[in-house]
Amino acid sequence: MIWQPAILSLQVTVVASVLILVFGLSLGIWLARTEFPGQIFVSTLLNLPLVLPPSVVGYFLLLVLGRGSWIREWWGIDVLFTWQAGAIASTVVALPLMVESTRAAISSIDPELEAAARTLGSSELELLWEITLPLAYRGILAGFGLSVARGLGEFGATLMLCGSIPGRTQTLPLAIYDAVQMQAYGLANSMVIIMGAIAFALLWWVRRLEGKR
Repeated sequence: MIWQPAILSLQVTVVASVLILVFGLSLGIWLARTEFPGQIFVSTLLNLPLVLPPSVVGYFLLLVLGRGSWIREWWGIDVLFTWQAGAIASTVVALPLMVESTRAAISSIDPELEAAARTLGSSELELLWEITLPLAYRGILAGFGLSVARGLGEFGATLMLCGSIPGRTQTLPLAIYDAVQMQAYGLANSMVIIMGAIAFALLWWVRRLEGKR
């Protein structure tokens, strides 16, 4: 009973972590290195999941992925009430942390260092891999750790998209809620300890990264 939602949470978190790393890193670099009309609007839109209630985020995702949406009607993709929908929900709610941490870390780099590399003939891709990312990696990794922790603990949006189907979509946060509803407090306590230990480890790692100079 405990390990089934734990394994499912791990599965969802691993997939969400890959999506967060790819899209969060790309968007963070883009926002830090380019200026364009409407940039503030785009940045604000990306950060909305941080301040909106998870149920509202889940409802928006239902509109995007549910019946009548262009993703379902045109492409025939139906992920509602699957663990993949849980991975999407976790990605969306956690992505702003990765984007903002990456943007802030890259924006804090001394532009003269990058300018010097350009004068020595470095291409933009070489500059990114050899100068920018090595200098910003602590901030990027800290944002990634926080994003993973946030995605692991997602409840509201996951419930809206997946329901709480044991063995199929019931992650640890959903299983804890169901256990409390059934007054199975011993089971709930065990799952809370697992969640708390994982979250503590992730936050401890982030603080260690921030403490290194």
